[in-house]
Amino acid sequence: MKPRALAMLPLLLAPGTALAQDSVSALRQEISQAQAHLQALTARLDALERQQGHAPPDTPAATGAQATPPPAPPPAAPASARTAVAVASILPPRDSVADPSTAASRPDSAASPTDPELKGFFAIPGTQTRIRLGGYAKLDAIADNHAAGDNEQFIPSSIPVGGPHRDVAHFGMHAKQTRFSFEARRPTTHGALRFYLENDFFGSSDGYQFRLRHAYGQLGNTYAGYGYATFMDADSLPDTLDFAGPGAAGYLLVAGIHHSFALGKGNTLTLAAEDPDSQLAAAGDADISTERLPDISLVARMEREWGHLQLGAVARSLGYDGDGRDDRTFGGGLQLSGSYTVAERDLLLFGLVGGKGIARYTADLTGSGLDAAIDADGRLRALPLHGGFFGYTHYWSDMWRSNLVYGRLYLGDAGALAGDAFGRSQYAALNLIWSPAPSWTMGMEVLYGQQRLQDGRSADTLRVQGSLQYSFIK
Repeated sequence: MKPRALAMLPLLLAPGTALAQDSVSALRQEISQAQAHLQALTARLDALERQQGHAPPDTPAATGAQATPPPAPPPAAPASARTAVAVASILPPRDSVADPSTAASRPDSAASPTDPELKGFFAIPGTQTRIRLGGYAKLDAIADNHAAGDNEQFIPSSIPVGGPHRDVAHFGMHAKQTRFSFEARRPTTHGALRFYLENDFFGSSDGYQFRLRHAYGQLGNTYAGYGYATFMDADSLPDTLDFAGPGAAGYLLVAGIHHSFALGKGNTLTLAAEDPDSQLAAAGDADISTERLPDISLVARMEREWGHLQLGAVARSLGYDGDGRDDRTFGGGLQLSGSYTVAERDLLLFGLVGGKGIARYTADLTGSGLDAAIDADGRLRALPLHGGFFGYTHYWSDMWRSNLVYGRLYLGDAGALAGDAFGRSQYAALNLIWSPAPSWTMGMEVLYGQQRLQDGRSADTLRVQGSLQYSFIK
């Protein structure tokens, strides 16, 4: 290389050398900044640990070696704002095909015994709200040895007595119990807020019409919307493949408002006002029901680790107006229901109901027009009713369980019903249910039902039902 070129070489390398020195200096500066940031985070963590009583003795923050004071923690939120979205269930956990407990309103929006862990919720980013999409798809295959009246639910009061097609056997399949639910929960300064929406496809007898089952909100212990009547006890309903269940069980979907008062140690008292509906028998073409006051319910409930007891009372104002005649009367009744754990996992469920003018509140007679009847003199008479049921669940293993259910319901005529009106019913069920996975359930069930009319005539039906169900969230 020529001497002149050698002389110029340092000048050519100088920019690259300066650039390398600048890069090293910048990298050292970034490392120093990262170390400072890490020390600040460590100091903040130590400060939080000291507040909780977990600061290790050999950390710089604990010994005072840290020169830089940690940043002040944010002010604590009020205790009411930190209220949990749901409290744990006191009741023992249980399995249920139809799962009525999940949709039930509870004090403080507590978790149900069929969903104690509230699985499937996810947070909406930037909010304290958690939501869940739930429900299941269920196929029922049904075979009756005689006409059952209702080919999709087992309702003894619908069994035809006499008639030309009484002895015709029937087989059918449907998926109307398939349902979809949406649930949202969030804490507020006034307690937990819950919104629940649920639908199924029992809206019509000849198709798959979408039907509203629940649409309500609950803030703290105050509920408003559409769903289970306060008088009924969803936690006492037996686990059956059949959708209807025993006829003497309390069951009604209704609009209303109620508030629960916590009495401590798992005890609550609930007061409700709900939409009235005087369902009348022996009414003429010109007679219409009249409603002037809401149905009022008062329910006392006790929950323990072994199960629960619930005593409910309902008071009703029934009335009608016709062509030149009208009358009013009062109705009301009581229901005692509950659950009790037997051995380690078995469960006993029961319910007893009695009163006048409360047919609307029973599974067998809701919508039947048998709350009260108009006699020959135009007087409105509330019809007396009483009945009961029990259910026993036995777990053969974690995947296999069986249920034995029996119930009876009686209705008096009060001197105003015709001989072909409902008099009493029986309901019995025995099943074997297999759940090989939490989201997959299948089973077989044998059902027996009988209806007896006021004049003593009766008819019965034997049904065999098989079901396959896939749950969205379990």
